[in-house]
Amino acid sequence: MYPEELTAPMVADLTEVGFTELKTPAQVDTAFKQSGTVLCVVNSVCGCAAGACRPGVKASLKGDKRPDHLTTVFAGVDTDAVMQARKHFLPYPPSSPSIALFKDGKLVHFVERHHIEGRSAEMIAEHLKMVYSEFC
Repeated sequence: MYPEELTAPMVADLTEVGFTELKTPAQVDTAFKQSGTVLCVVNSVCGCAAGACRPGVKASLKGDKRPDHLTTVFAGVDTDAVMQARKHFLPYPPSSPSIALFKDGKLVHFVERHHIEGRSAEMIAEHLKMVYSEFC
């Protein structure tokens, strides 16, 4: 587990723009089963989370269409919540960072780490905007 002093700014990077931090398996289950669309970012301490994932996700929310609910879990911190979230992400393997979109409780889109690494925040934002226009 990472120390809170290290991860607090990374959590705040998302919660300050409206993401709800999910800390328990029950919170994960409740959040993902909401009606409408739910975006979940699996946050991470890695460089691609800081340089591409979080900035890309935040930029994606500036369009006309966006998810109804914004959530996040933190890999290496919220272990039980992340394990529960990953059950909802099946058949995709564990991946941090990653981005999942649910619609009416069903996983409709998943962005794995290998789709984040090596891409710019702008590329991730544009990809997510296309996903939002289809599902949100």
